[in-house]
Amino acid sequence: MKCLPRLMIAGTSSGAGKTTIATAVMFSLARRGYRVQPYKAGPDYIDPGYHTAATGRICRNLDSWLLNEGAVRELFIRSARRADLSLVEGVMGLYDGIGSTSEASSAHIAKILHLPVLLVLNVQSMACSAAAMVLGYQQMDPLVRLAGVVLNRVGGERHYRLVKEAIEDRCRIPVVGYVPRETKVNLPERHLGLLPTAEKNELAEYLAALAVAVGEGLDLEQVVDIARRADPLPVTEGNIFSSTPAGTEVRIGIARDEAFNFYYQDGLDLLAHLGAELVSFSPLRDHCLPENLAGLYLGGGFPEMFLEALAENHTFRSSLKEAVACGLPVYAECGGLMYLSEAIVDFEGREYPAAGVIPGRCRMEKKRAALGYVTARVLNDNVLAPAGALLRGHEFHYSVWEEPDVPGFCRAYRLERAMGTAGVEDGLVRGNLLASYVHLHLAGYPHFAARFLANCSAGKFD
Repeated sequence: MKCLPRLMIAGTSSGAGKTTIATAVMFSLARRGYRVQPYKAGPDYIDPGYHTAATGRICRNLDSWLLNEGAVRELFIRSARRADLSLVEGVMGLYDGIGSTSEASSAHIAKILHLPVLLVLNVQSMACSAAAMVLGYQQMDPLVRLAGVVLNRVGGERHYRLVKEAIEDRCRIPVVGYVPRETKVNLPERHLGLLPTAEKNELAEYLAALAVAVGEGLDLEQVVDIARRADPLPVTEGNIFSSTPAGTEVRIGIARDEAFNFYYQDGLDLLAHLGAELVSFSPLRDHCLPENLAGLYLGGGFPEMFLEALAENHTFRSSLKEAVACGLPVYAECGGLMYLSEAIVDFEGREYPAAGVIPGRCRMEKKRAALGYVTARVLNDNVLAPAGALLRGHEFHYSVWEEPDVPGFCRAYRLERAMGTAGVEDGLVRGNLLASYVHLHLAGYPHFAARFLANCSAGKFD
């Protein structure tokens, strides 16, 4: 058993204010000298950027769909043991999971990790009814331990006292503070959600203002006390990082800049553990790929917001296209797929040339094209996985790939969407190239991560 101070900050629903409050709490505690390890429940890439900036420690994703329960525990313990306390921001509402179930929800993560939960509740135009809501969240699942409540959108001291008394009297859990209704500091948003921190100017000043605006009404010592009273966590031997690293280091290029920054850190850590030397490069600013690469990992991001700069970097696009044509293994996800296409059409209908590695163009749509978990059946052997393998992934994109005839290419996956159309084909495979809209958590598939590195080392796939 391991005593790891920890808690989850979850909301009654999306928009309750949990991201703003969680980020403010993380920043405030880190500024007080605590080593705060941040986490985000679910597959989100954007909130973790704020948590990383707030704490100075890389935020980790905890997702019980992309990872099995043992993997969630292993990855959590691996990073939490190096911190004074760990704070997990939830996803959507506390019990919102797949379909009408709580699978892959914040509550599911809380149960796996025995996390006490601080529930963020928007109490605008509400008094005693707030207690009824909290009571319902308490009774929904007895294995989820609500340890406290944070009130958001509070109208003033009198309003706070009314709601606090109602909740503490009827629910027997503490209200640890509140955020006033007039608080003006909010995290900026764009079409995929919050603005990535890679693009946020003067972030330190913003976080300081956020901490002042949110933190004045919160009892941070009570928050720390709740985290310290978390139950001991059973520690079992994991198997993700137990694999013997490869004998030879493999140089893998990772696209990392404002346009491409969607990666799960534990997946990158696993690649490094298995023998990868991860070399960052920028399609926005670099003139060519780094030297002596054995493979490329092109993650997702917001290439659609930087189309002019990406298009103007002719030398880098040529360098990438030439390297892939010479057989350099490439694994690309979502934004990476978009960049590999012939062209990208923005929201206004303007077309910009892309790398031209795969046929067709990607067009941005006004409405979201896909969102949610998927099971991907591998249709053809590729650098990552053999035909027939089943992979759990996630989609979130506003672009569609306008499919031309693709002689010489095979389709990568057949997708079964957890909520939506079944049997949809996605992605392309040719030789050493695999590109798809699906995001994977490589730490969920250590054997496929090792296969990717082995194929990169060999310069071909088996």
